[in-house]
Amino acid sequence: MAMHILDTERLRLRTIDEEDAPFYLELLNSEPFIANIGDRGIRTLPAARAAIAAGPVAMQQTHGHSIYLVELLHSGEPIGMAGLIKRAALDDVDLGYGLLPPHFGRGYATEAARALLVHAREAVGLRRLLAITSPHNHASHALLLKIGMRYQGVLQLDDGPARLYAIGLASGA
Repeated sequence: MAMHILDTERLRLRTIDEEDAPFYLELLNSEPFIANIGDRGIRTLPAARAAIAAGPVAMQQTHGHSIYLVELLHSGEPIGMAGLIKRAALDDVDLGYGLLPPHFGRGYATEAARALLVHAREAVGLRRLLAITSPHNHASHALLLKIGMRYQGVLQLDDGPARLYAIGLASGA
């Protein structure tokens, strides 16, 4: 059963569950997701359900945070995902997000990211937050700078280079 995380002026973020598999499958196979985040190789509803259980559901149980479903507040329509991800390759928690193309350019990713900065500090108790983007993802580069993150340089990950960003979340930072 999905758990409410937070609301913004236009968005609701909640945990993802197996019932969200059709949307999850659509998002992970959208052209921008594959180009900017990567091809997860998930092509069927059973594979999507398994990935949700092994990924966001398990991370939420283990760490108390994960990637969340982003819905339009007024309609409940799912438009993407955004959340706090603990990756083995990074020392600190990572801010991640991805939207379906019809919802690009409306400020939704920025709105979700700003709310997640507050959530990371106040609800989760993080003191520092990272973000990574593919080197060619100029929209995410601009978004991360807009919300106050600072570019740290290029990090070499298993699946290639990534731009690394960081922000301190201590009170008054």
